[in-house]
Amino acid sequence: PMHSKKPNALATKVYTLATLGCICTSPAIVSAAQEAQERATATIMEKVVVSATKIEQQRKKVINPVETIDFVDIAESPGTSLGDILAEKSGIDWRTRGDYGGATEELHLRGMQGDETQVFINGVSINSPSVGAADMGKVAINAIDSVEVVKGSGSLLYGSGAMAGTVFITTKKPQRDGADFIVSGSYGTENTYELAIENGMYVSDNFGYYLTATKKETDGFRDNADLDHKDMSLNLIFDPSKMLNVSLYSDFIDRDYGVPGITPPAGTQAFSIGNSQFYNHDSASLLDRGADEDAHLVLQVTSQPLDWLGITIESKYTDMENYHLSRYNAGGWTNLAGEGLQSWVENTIGEVEAYAELTPLEDLTILAGGDYQNHDWSTKSIELDVNGNEKAGQTSNQANIFTKSVYSEVQYKPLANLNFLAGIRLEDHSTFGSETLPLLGLVFNPCDDSAIKISHGKHFKAPTPNDLFWPADAFVAGNPDLEPQTGWHTDITFEKSMMDDMLFLSGSYFNWNVDGKITWAENPNVPGPFGNKWTPTNLNSSEGQGVELAMQYDPNEDFSIGFNLTYTDAEDNTPDQSRRAQYVPEISWNGNATYRLPSGLTTSARIRFVDERVFYRSASDTIATDTLDSYYTLDLQAEKRFFENWLGTLTLNNVLDEEYDTFVGTFTDNAGMRSYGTYPAGGFSAFFKLSYEL
Repeated sequence: PMHSKKPNALATKVYTLATLGCICTSPAIVSAAQEAQERATATIMEKVVVSATKIEQQRKKVINPVETIDFVDIAESPGTSLGDILAEKSGIDWRTRGDYGGATEELHLRGMQGDETQVFINGVSINSPSVGAADMGKVAINAIDSVEVVKGSGSLLYGSGAMAGTVFITTKKPQRDGADFIVSGSYGTENTYELAIENGMYVSDNFGYYLTATKKETDGFRDNADLDHKDMSLNLIFDPSKMLNVSLYSDFIDRDYGVPGITPPAGTQAFSIGNSQFYNHDSASLLDRGADEDAHLVLQVTSQPLDWLGITIESKYTDMENYHLSRYNAGGWTNLAGEGLQSWVENTIGEVEAYAELTPLEDLTILAGGDYQNHDWSTKSIELDVNGNEKAGQTSNQANIFTKSVYSEVQYKPLANLNFLAGIRLEDHSTFGSETLPLLGLVFNPCDDSAIKISHGKHFKAPTPNDLFWPADAFVAGNPDLEPQTGWHTDITFEKSMMDDMLFLSGSYFNWNVDGKITWAENPNVPGPFGNKWTPTNLNSSEGQGVELAMQYDPNEDFSIGFNLTYTDAEDNTPDQSRRAQYVPEISWNGNATYRLPSGLTTSARIRFVDERVFYRSASDTIATDTLDSYYTLDLQAEKRFFENWLGTLTLNNVLDEEYDTFVGTFTDNAGMRSYGTYPAGGFSAFFKLSYEL
């Protein structure tokens, strides 16, 4: 069956920091056939990862803690999106702006912000260049082959924004031993349906393709919470020999969705102007809408002309367009009730990267590369009258940013069980100048099934075009004089495989800081007609530390169970005060179990706990003005294969219908009174999916 586990496969990784000793596992006495099978199937510690150093390496030799999942883990998880599934791992906090279909989904690693983690698909970043964060809700999970999450500073190889870590998504490729053809359809709560198709094969000895497409619609849990999502991806492979390997990946995403805002205060009555209803007791806005059109293209050429030399050249193109429509519930200083604004933001990025892997000596590996990126950014806005019609005239702005960088890392193994890494990146930005980013690390393997890892590196995040060039009006203005956010990230990790690879334990201690944090606030140096304008400045800082613990037990190929726990102590600092970081839970943990029956039925259960989170309504508050309560969620899934090619899946999310909130926001009624409220999370949902696999 497509979703069955192989012996020694990695279901989830497990961590514990309590043990710093080494208990070497004695090899079991096995037959020659079993030995051959074990050589063909890598153990957890020998699993090969790529994104941590851009070089294929065994997990136990990589200096950073790494989380990995594959398409089998995705299929067996009750998670509804990639962010939801990755949140089963330690140190990963998945946040979504509530229960509407188009709500932004962000990953927050180790208490850092969503724009401080870089997410890549086949090497191209999917982070929004305008706001910095990646929306994980856009990623089509049926296209994913594997995911690597590398925690710790990644700025050495991946530049701006890779402060908390990097997420590297690899999509499916054709297989030489046959064709893949999968068609699926699902239907569930809130009139949600999804249709998907994927097909991949080699059409000749050296040329193959993999195509995926998805169509999804939902009404959402509230009024104006609907989503219409379409995506397509194509992966072309040409691999005649080690001398030449060419891949071309492209995708396109088209989304249209409602933006309902927070749940208004109890007792709120519906309000209309003419035939248009602006809000009701359920949603703070019934007219606000959003839309996205994203496209990516990646051409990669690799060659290994010599045993000691590998060369990779990548050309990348990104086009991301966002549209937002907002209507005003009440009149203000510069607008009347019913008026509104349409705004468009477009980002076009062209990038070329090349790097070489050299192994002049058996114990010495050198990676050297460079990157050039050209970024065009433009905005346009048109005001609407009280009837929603466009007024004459428009406001627009555009800018061009380019960056150049070179980087190099050296790995030296003076002993078979000791690996040192040192690297540096030189980044030159057209706006703020240059930045130097070093990284040091070592890995000690006291046994073949154990690893102690230490890394310490500098990270940075460049200001976004929104920060630098946002058009000035009576209230806000961008700041072209911003400097990048910088800081350091340190972690110490211990990993241990035991009981003939059935039990895996690992744990990490991490410590990070960010200086010159870009903060939008009223700036007395930029006066406006109605008071000081809101502008971004390098005003604040933040710091955090914590521990990640987990364990995974796979006694056989039919059963697996895992648990992880994360403790995070994060603070935001201003020149005058320090306070607990907003929305960062101190404690979070996940437990999961999977049982595979001989009949072809696979059952999965997952429980998640997230501690309370705080919010401050003012930059000067030191005591939280709002606290989001802690919560538990329980998710279940049953998957049954029948008639060989058919697969039925029943997924139940938030089985206990737990009520909890994700963010704090504001609501302004027709009288102009502003109140605070919350974005609610989705309640109980059920989905049935039927797939045909050929």
